[in-house]
Amino acid sequence: MGVLNVTPDSFSDGGTWIDARSAIAHGVRLARQGADIIDVGGESTRPGAEPVAADVEIRRVVPVVRALARRGLAVSIDTSKAAVASAAIDAGASIVNDVTALADPAMAPLAARARVAVILMHMKGTPRTMQARPRYGDVVKEILAFLRARLRAATSAGIARERLIVDPGIGFGKLPRHNLEILRRLGEFAALGRPVAIGTSRKRFIGHYLGRDVDERVPGTAATVAAAVLRGASLIRVHDVDVMADVVRMSTLLRDS
Repeated sequence: MGVLNVTPDSFSDGGTWIDARSAIAHGVRLARQGADIIDVGGESTRPGAEPVAADVEIRRVVPVVRALARRGLAVSIDTSKAAVASAAIDAGASIVNDVTALADPAMAPLAARARVAVILMHMKGTPRTMQARPRYGDVVKEILAFLRARLRAATSAGIARERLIVDPGIGFGKLPRHNLEILRRLGEFAALGRPVAIGTSRKRFIGHYLGRDVDERVPGTAATVAAAVLRGASLIRVHDVDVMADVVRMSTLLRDS
């Protein structure tokens, strides 16, 4: 999954692809580099980010989603708002990547009607508050309990279980040590019976351990991607598709050999 942030303030590439024409060109480039899905987002979810109005988000993402879908590319919409998801689905998105795991009451019925795939992610708090001293007893057990509950809620709302993907939410309300614990114990998420998505790309915990700025975290990201694949992750969300596609392919060969 290639990251395409059509935002002015995302933590890694904010403002780079805010123009629709450049965003579309980058989405096509990500696909050529090996991305199977282009994940388009119009609202930053970096720590401390302020919310964006739905109409602003729609104006940012819909032209990009439509253009990429018309080129035959698989597109996901990275949003927690049902109004944005609806507009993106109408434009051709086939996956909803929801960092709030269907917190918007209108999101689950929409996804059920549209028969799209849904990524349910764990986040402690909101982007604005999530890094304010998050605490866990057993981080993996707590995330598993949350995701089980959200899977039940999703299927109860009419979303087919085979369309659901889970994401433990690396970096979303977790300290660096929590992120490492999730990666070390990623195999435990197999108990949920659904594919696991992971997003570690360029994230702050890599910089914490390696002392690298955000644009120097490709090697650290590669290590986390390999670890995630070897421990069973099915979907890897990254910025640097040209490098990480090879990491995923090689790690998959090692895992399955």
